[in-house]
Amino acid sequence: MVMTELTAKDALIAVDVQNDFCPGGALAVADGDRVIPVLNDWLRRAAATDAVIVASRDWHPADHCSFSEQGGPWPLHCVRETEGAQFHPALALPQDTLVVNKGEAQERDNYSAFDGTGLAERLREQGVERIWVGGLAQDVCVKATVIDGCEAGFETHLIAAATRPVEVEPGDGERAIAAMRAAGARIEANDA
Repeated sequence: MVMTELTAKDALIAVDVQNDFCPGGALAVADGDRVIPVLNDWLRRAAATDAVIVASRDWHPADHCSFSEQGGPWPLHCVRETEGAQFHPALALPQDTLVVNKGEAQERDNYSAFDGTGLAERLREQGVERIWVGGLAQDVCVKATVIDGCEAGFETHLIAAATRPVEVEPGDGERAIAAMRAAGARIEANDA
């Protein structure tokens, strides 16, 4: 297997690898914790270079509009400052990781790590041209991040082995892959 060489022009984006999206969490993705070893390999490689490391997280108020109690589609999850909103303890994020909070406003949802966070500008300021994305969930926040990355002009790669779908409807994962590919993303079938 050929290992992808990361450089200072790369960014690795770990999307929402939070306790509530992993087994036992409030909005658990089946096998969600299985993305962690793959992402940790990428994190080690990124940290050994000058690649930018980004970790996004849902950071919701307790009355967020996406919650079913407020008429939204999701159960209560990732309420800021709770255990469920914390990054999974096995995710080996370096100290200098750029943490991006999303879904902070009560009345607005943000699925993409780029939506309302200024991430695209921050990455451009650091000379990033290519992004690598993994995390949870493949058919929601990962998909939105990948598509927005493409639209922002980055060469965008999905690390397929580092993501899992929540699949509200059967086939959502496959449809998400198709949508990301249609947006211009490169789907990396292997983990390196």
